[in-house]
Formats: sequence, C-alpha cells, structure tokens
Amino acid sequence: MKFFDDLRNLDRHNVGGWPKAIKLFFTAIVFIVIVVAGWYFFVSTQQDDLETARNQEVSLKSEFSAKQAKAANLEALQQQLNEMQDMLRQLLRQLPSKTEMPELLVDISQTALAAGIENELFQPGAETPKDFYAEKPITLRMVGTYHQFGAFISGVASLPRVVILTLHDVSLSPKSAAVKGGDPVPGGLLVLQGTVKTYRYLEDDEAANTDTHPQGAAAKGAKP
Repeated sequence: MKFFDDLRNLDRHNVGGWPKAIKLFFTAIVFIVIVVAGWYFFVSTQQDDLETARNQEVSLKSEFSAKQAKAANLEALQQQLNEMQDMLRQLLRQLPSKTEMPELLVDISQTALAAGIENELFQPGAETPKDFYAEKPITLRMVGTYHQFGAFISGVASLPRVVILTLHDVSLSPKSAAVKGGDPVPGGLLVLQGTVKTYRYLEDDEAANTDTHPQGAAAKGAKP
C-alpha cells in the first residue's frame, strides 16, 4: 500500500515534506499519547480524590444523622437525667445522717448482742468523706454460731434506716482454728473478724466543703 511505502521512505530531516496522510497519522499518535498521559497524571488522581470525597460524604451523612437523632432526643434525655438525679437524692436521704450515725452504730452493736453474738471488739474508726457520702470503718471481732450471724444480718436489714455494710479483709473461721492448739469448741462457734464499712450521706454544707466534691474543690481553690 502507498501509505506503508510512504511510511518506510520517510525523511526524518524533512518533516515538512511528509505526505499529508503521514502527518495526520503521527498527529493522531501524539494526540493519543497526550490524552493518555493527561488522564494518567491528572484524571486518575482526581478520580481517587472523588472516591475519597464520596466516602467522606457517606461518613458525614451518617454522623449528621446520629447527631440529629441525639439533638431531637436531647430534651427527653435531659428530663430522664433530672429524674435519675432526683431518685439518687431520694435514695441518699434513706442513708443515715451525721446526727443519726452514733445511734446507728449502737443499734448495730445491740443487734449483734440481741442475736446472741459476743462482741469481743467493735471499734468504729474515723470517717472518710467521698463525693456525696462518707464511709465509716468498723474494726470488729465477733463470736457466734452460723444461725446467730444470720439473725444478726437479718436484724441489721430491719433497722429503720438503710444500713449498708461492706466487708473488707474479713474472715470467718471456727473458733478452735482461731486459737492455736485449741480443742474444737462445742456448738460450732465461729469467729468473724476484720473491718466492715458503713455509710451515711453528706449534708449539702459538708459536700460543698469536701475536696473530692466539685463545688468544694472550686471553693477551696478560690481561697487566697
């Protein structure tokens, strides 16, 4: 074919003298190379950016929907929070107050005696204020039977005020095991010894002066 004959006989030093068909052919090749290079260096990168933007759009829409749902329920959630705070205050008021604590300790000790338990040691310690309550440790050593301890726990639960006792380093063992070389004690006596903690609520003025309470910490920080 004449086209291929002309292509084989091209004079590279005389581009202007090339046949028109050859010039169009090479012009088309150069155009295709430019288009491919432009797509590779510019368009493909923009496509990646477009895909990233689309993914970000989906993520932002999801985040917006979640925040919109929270905003729509904000008033209801605030009301629930207020109700929970009121409930917490009511529950705290069921704990003994500062003036009731000494009487409560006597009631706990008397309840143990009424159950037939021997109080070898019942020593209240210093209070430790917390955020909205105070804990009072009691070091004790009691001797009684399994059923007597059960009656003691039932009696404490029946006291007029809510009494919370938590055990800390407390052990319960047969009395014979507590005495080295001792013989087994008739009646199945047990020794309960260790530390328990009971709790009372803090009055508003006490809570405000407590370091762990936000208001108390702010008030102390304001002092010169």
